Amino acid sequence: MTDETLASYAAHEESGKGRRHKEPPAAYRGEYQRDRDRIIHSTAFRRLVYKTQVFVNHEGDLYRTRMTHSLEVTQIARTVARALRLNEPLVEAISLAHDLGHTPFGHAGQDALNECMRDYGGFEHNLQSLRVVDELEAKYADFVGLNLTYETREGILKHCSARNARELGELGKRFLDRRQPGLEAQLVNIADSIAYNNHDVDDGFRAGLLQLDQLRGQALFGEHYTEVRQRYPELDDRRLIYEVIRRMIGHVVTDLINHTSDALLALGPESIEDVRSHSKPLVAFSDAVFESHTALKKFLRENLYRHDQVRQMNEQTRAMVEVLFERYMSDTSQMPRWFEKRAALGQPDGQARVVADYIAGMTDRFAIAEHDRLN
Repeated sequence: MTDETLASYAAHEESGKGRRHKEPPAAYRGEYQRDRDRIIHSTAFRRLVYKTQVFVNHEGDLYRTRMTHSLEVTQIARTVARALRLNEPLVEAISLAHDLGHTPFGHAGQDALNECMRDYGGFEHNLQSLRVVDELEAKYADFVGLNLTYETREGILKHCSARNARELGELGKRFLDRRQPGLEAQLVNIADSIAYNNHDVDDGFRAGLLQLDQLRGQALFGEHYTEVRQRYPELDDRRLIYEVIRRMIGHVVTDLINHTSDALLALGPESIEDVRSHSKPLVAFSDAVFESHTALKKFLRENLYRHDQVRQMNEQTRAMVEVLFERYMSDTSQMPRWFEKRAALGQPDGQARVVADYIAGMTDRFAIAEHDRLN
């Protein structure tokens, strides 16, 4: 989609806020396409294929990883972006980069690392994703990081504490001023929740931790289950689940497009700045779909993420992260030379941040191997 076909309130490259370090334009790509390509070629993106979504990487080859999750978010977000005439390459770049800062072992790994970093400023994967693209990727001679555009970085940083926002300059200012990000960033945030809500149903059922009788009690699942069962009474459970999830995604995506279109029509924003100055996000579900979507999210938290089998693995992986942090803090030579040199430059806070960077970048299987090596 070219800038000529974009809505007036979409992100337009010619009025974008640019990059931290000026570069000549690419010959055959737009700036947001260039962002997307840099993300795909980054080391952090390749690592996502071996990072946990819910189930640890070695528990099965067919469960979602951070890589497959990011691709599903991208697919959903691009569909909505095209319908709303938003900037598709920008949506794609944000979607592919939004989880680059995630630790190994999913949220259990993040919680453990945050606890380890409690006296050193804490750890939050969203801020770490920005840190990855701004500082940790080392591929270019002229600058550190990937030097992404402001709009892509804005979309990566979905939320931020006031303390951290004050250190981020213009990028953090919107959190202090309580302004909204552009529509592309708002869209990826919701596409993220659509993707994990629905694929976690699939993975939970595949793992035998969620049962059909449980799922049928959820409004969003139950409505489409009834339709599918009536139309295909002989369908086996595996195909039935796929068909129900396919319809669930279609239902919430259609609602998101329609409700957001109505909101934009009612407000009539003429530019991305009108979007940013609005009191609340404009990309949103209707009340009814938001309620059923939120109810499913709560159901998954109680019945999948807190399932005894998942919790048992989470406890093991949290302990691994804690041991890794302790070992590297006490002996930085156990890390690769590049990290060891960085750790030697600063005070304990700086050393802890370097250790956190190293651990956060690990895949599940590498973290397990390192834990075994150090013990």
